[in-house]
Amino acid sequence: MTLKMTFPETHTLLTRLDGGVLYLTLNRPESRNAMSSEMLADIEAMFEAIRDDRRVRAVVLRGAGGHFCAGGDLKSMMAGLKPPAAGEADPIAAMNRAFGAMLRTVQRAPQVVIAVCEGAVMGGGFGLACVSDVAFAHADAKFGLPETTRGLPPAQIAPFVVERIGLTQARRLALTGAQVRGAEALALGVVHEGFADEAELQHKLMATLQKVLGCAPEANAVTKAILLQVGKADFDQVLDAAAAQFAACARGTEAPEGITAFVQKRSPKWATVT
Repeated sequence: MTLKMTFPETHTLLTRLDGGVLYLTLNRPESRNAMSSEMLADIEAMFEAIRDDRRVRAVVLRGAGGHFCAGGDLKSMMAGLKPPAAGEADPIAAMNRAFGAMLRTVQRAPQVVIAVCEGAVMGGGFGLACVSDVAFAHADAKFGLPETTRGLPPAQIAPFVVERIGLTQARRLALTGAQVRGAEALALGVVHEGFADEAELQHKLMATLQKVLGCAPEANAVTKAILLQVGKADFDQVLDAAAAQFAACARGTEAPEGITAFVQKRSPKWATVT
C-alpha cells in the first residue's frame, strides 16, 4: 500500500512523498528562493505537521531553478522600515526572529533532514544547510554570509553556523562576507559530500536514504534528540535522560524487531517503506 498523507497547503513549497521520504522544494525561483515571511511560515507548518509522524523518515530539502536559497527576502524586510508605533513590536525584529524559530524547528525535526545545496546558498540558505543532518553540495555552489556587506548582521544564522563549523571559521566568513565553493564547504564541514552532476547526486542521495531507512524511525528520533542536547545541558543530565530513553526504546516495539532481524539475518520491517 502506498503511503498517503495530507500536508498543509503551502504557496512557496513543492512537496512530494515517496516511500517515507518527503521531498520539500523551496519554490520561489524568480528570487533564487529567497525566503519571505510566507516561506518561513510554510516551512514551519510542514515540519510541525510531520513532527510526530514516524511514517515520514527523512526530508530532502532542495531549491527550485538550480538555487538552494539566496537568503532572506530583503525587499519584503525593508518594506517594514517604518518605525513601529509606541508599544508595538518591531516588524523587522519579529520577522528576523521568525527565521531563527524556523531554523530551530528544522534542526529539531525527528526525521533525518537532508539538504541538497546548489547555486546560491547564502545567508539564510547557509543557515538552513547548517541545521541539516546530511548535506550535499554541487561543486559550483556558492556559500556565504553576505549580510555584513549589506550593512546587516547574520543575526539568526550565525549561531547555527558556529555550531556547524566552529567559531574561528564562522568569524572569518561572517566578518569578511567571503564566498566559498562546494569543495571548500565540504572541507569546512558545512556539507558532507559533493557532487558534480544530477546523476552523481541521485546515486549518493539514494545510497544515503537507503541507510536512513535501515534505521528504526523512533530510535533515530531519540538519537537525534540526544545528540542535540550535547553541550547545551549538564553532561550527567544528558546521560541520565539518555538512559531513560534507551530503556523506553528497549521496551518498545522497534528493539525486539531489530534484534530478532539481526539474529535471523534479515532486514527489519521498517527497512521497507511503501
